[in-house]
Amino acid sequence: MAPEIVVVGETGDGAEAVELARRLLPDVLITEIPLPRLDGHAVARAVTQAGLPVRVLILTAHDSDEEVLGAITAGAGGFLRKDAPPGEVIAAVRAVAAGGAVITPMVLARILARVAEALPAPETTTTSKLDALTDREREVLVHLARGHSNAEIAVALQVSETTIKTHVGHVLTKLRLRDRTQAVVLAYETGLVKPGS
Repeated sequence: MAPEIVVVGETGDGAEAVELARRLLPDVLITEIPLPRLDGHAVARAVTQAGLPVRVLILTAHDSDEEVLGAITAGAGGFLRKDAPPGEVIAAVRAVAAGGAVITPMVLARILARVAEALPAPETTTTSKLDALTDREREVLVHLARGHSNAEIAVALQVSETTIKTHVGHVLTKLRLRDRTQAVVLAYETGLVKPGS
């Protein structure tokens, strides 16, 4: 059975949200972007820079590319629209708490298109960064870049979810990456995965 989600604090103020995060150390802090005193991006940045063991999920009606990129830059682990179905929000909270990253699919499609435009041609990009990975770890990285969960990757590769978690950990460690979001960006930067593939 999945662990229960417990609300440990609430506020409508950004500065107070950061203070509650410091005091209560929740697994996930859910924030909106427009807030008094500190907006959602500033909240995510403050939590990340403080080195708190708290992941940030931004839940908002504002889903412009700039808002999403601002959230990622600020250190948020997730970005969902407020109109996401409740089950999707619960799944996002659990994914972010587990160290994963979540972006509303329609928003992710736009962001990936922008990332693809900004990337150099694969033939001009060195893939030496990926040389440290085994063939299986590269396969796992490809699945990560396509937005697959550990469970989905396990099914596709016909191994246990625990094995996939180990592979993901090795990928992040070998490539010196903080989280799955950085792994996805690297997969596109190196040309391992191409948009639409």
